[in-house]
Amino acid sequence: MPDVNAGPAARFAAALLDLKLSAGDPSYDRMRTQLRAAASKSALSAAARGRTLPTWPTTWEFVRSLAVTALGGDEESVRREWRERWETASVTEIRAGGGEAVCPVGDRASSGQPSVAGSDTSVAADPPDPSPSLVPPESPVTPLRIPSRPLWGVAATAVVMLGLVIAVVVLATPGQEAAAPRYPLPGDASSFGGDGLPGDVTFPDGATVVAGRPFTKIWRLKNLGSVPWHDRYLQVAGGTTVLCESPDRVPVPDTEPGALTEVRVQVTPRGTGICHVLWKMADARGALVFPERTGVYYQVRVTED
Repeated sequence: MPDVNAGPAARFAAALLDLKLSAGDPSYDRMRTQLRAAASKSALSAAARGRTLPTWPTTWEFVRSLAVTALGGDEESVRREWRERWETASVTEIRAGGGEAVCPVGDRASSGQPSVAGSDTSVAADPPDPSPSLVPPESPVTPLRIPSRPLWGVAATAVVMLGLVIAVVVLATPGQEAAAPRYPLPGDASSFGGDGLPGDVTFPDGATVVAGRPFTKIWRLKNLGSVPWHDRYLQVAGGTTVLCESPDRVPVPDTEPGALTEVRVQVTPRGTGICHVLWKMADARGALVFPERTGVYYQVRVTED
């Protein structure tokens, strides 16, 4: 049991272990295979040791497998409670370490920190003129006279050259990408299955497959919101990806609000055992569009031929 006096990470780990005990103290292997925690055994174990605070995805897989799958808690209520606990521990750990929280992109202006343009920048005073004693009296300085026309010519040439440089830079610089959207988008929602149809089209949980023989997993999803789905993917978010090989992500067909769609991925089992791989929906850049949702997964038993 972690020493709760050792800091916020240790106290948070103790709370995770209390939850694990209340769920019957399953092994980390059982949490992954039977309770569907989409995190590695080492990550789950490290979360409960309390040396460092686990990431939120690891925390959620630890908590979800126990509080939701094993104990039957409401997923959204459990997620809110533990997200608040995790954020509190994170802030406490930052303060204890003497650091400061990192402002999200775009929030720095409202954080009260001065911008570079508003900094107090002092300007060094001009150095004094050289002492007259340093100028030999027999060598009076005669002002250099330059005709005005050559000066205007030099200035015009400089302006033209500067314009050429700016044009080259503008033409050579690619256009800036649009700012990444913040997910989830307002009005965006999904469901696993829909209209009375199950989410698993092929190979439901516990199905048996043969090692070395590829199979195609198909999920059925429904666009429950008001946002059309375009350029979206399902991408691997964790699980036994070494035992069962597949692409890192597969496309989600364009889906209008209220419509059903099917997403498929070809999987090749490389050994015997339980394959459990979690997938989450992402955009073309790889950003999760439902970052707080559990996602979909497949779980099959791989046997010898």
